[in-house]
Amino acid sequence: MSLSKAGAWPRTWDPSPSEHRKWVEVFKACDEDNKGYLSREDFKVAVVMLFGYKPSKIEANSVMSSINPNTSGIVLGEFLNIVRKKKEAQLYWNEIRHIFTAFDVHYRGYLTLEDFKKAFRQVAPRLPARTVLEVFREVDRDSDGHVSFRDFEYAMKHGQNEA
Repeated sequence: MSLSKAGAWPRTWDPSPSEHRKWVEVFKACDEDNKGYLSREDFKVAVVMLFGYKPSKIEANSVMSSINPNTSGIVLGEFLNIVRKKKEAQLYWNEIRHIFTAFDVHYRGYLTLEDFKKAFRQVAPRLPARTVLEVFREVDRDSDGHVSFRDFEYAMKHGQNEA
């Protein structure tokens, strides 16, 4: 049993009308010459405006390689889809962080088997102790008796891919 199978993800997320308008406004602002598309540099500026960070070369290359090769850049529809996916990923990461923090009642930055037992007693009181132990061992990738946020995040994402 993987930890993430108990979660509610993956979810699709639709922006509010005001958020959608903001994304369109950012697209238009970054398409200074009204070309109808965003170049690689335009896209980077748009990401800074919407998410507050400059995308890495790898991220920019990934986005640019995923667009329609018959266009000179990212058209509005593709841009809106990319931004929606980035926002979904951001919300998913925030949810993982929230769950981890709820388990980490002692604010240590890692989870112990005891933390897992307490958490599972609250959310799944009939779950056998053996299953909780199996989940803990699966999530504790380096078998050090501690589950870091990175271990937890990996388990949540890995489990989503198995679902």
